[in-house]
Amino acid sequence: MFVTTPKFIQALFPSLIWRKETLDKNIWLTFDDGPSPHVTSWILSILKKENIKATFFLIGQKIEEFPELVGAIVKDGHTIANHSYSHKNGWLTNKEKYLEDIERCQALMPNNKLFRPPYGKITKAQIAVLKEKYKIILWDVLSYDFKQNTNPKIVQENIIKNTSAGSIIVMHNNQMSFKNLQPILEKTIQQLKIEGYNFSATW
Repeated sequence: MFVTTPKFIQALFPSLIWRKETLDKNIWLTFDDGPSPHVTSWILSILKKENIKATFFLIGQKIEEFPELVGAIVKDGHTIANHSYSHKNGWLTNKEKYLEDIERCQALMPNNKLFRPPYGKITKAQIAVLKEKYKIILWDVLSYDFKQNTNPKIVQENIIKNTSAGSIIVMHNNQMSFKNLQPILEKTIQQLKIEGYNFSATW
């Protein structure tokens, strides 16, 4: 189980954004999936309390189902981005259907320029097309908050231990991850602040 994406994998796909170059101790906190009732509102309350901005990679089906939550994310000054319409696995989906799914989500956020592949799974042929229109954002720190048998404290420790200047951290905005996210999100943000990190949602 890799918390930090190995450098050899990053090197295989240089057109993907795994982390950001930064002169300061900036880091990027991101939330995949959703919007999700209760979970999204709770995440927003923590971010507001800590006065930081984050990026929400949203699923088109959920955007249509819960537009008021998307409005709340935008109103609070966070960045929204494309995480496909129906969360298709790029390795298991032909290129045309995969691209259609992404564009269906994009129609719901027409000014967006960011895309994150569901599961981080995307083919070179899909990348070749998408990189012309989007910044394809992956990550270098995966929280594993979606693992049901994971101790939340371990999730928190892994994030803090593996974060460095320029890191892109992935957490999840869904009910499945909430069990692990709820005990640690605020504490993790506070600890990263103590260590001198600044949170950015500018890409």
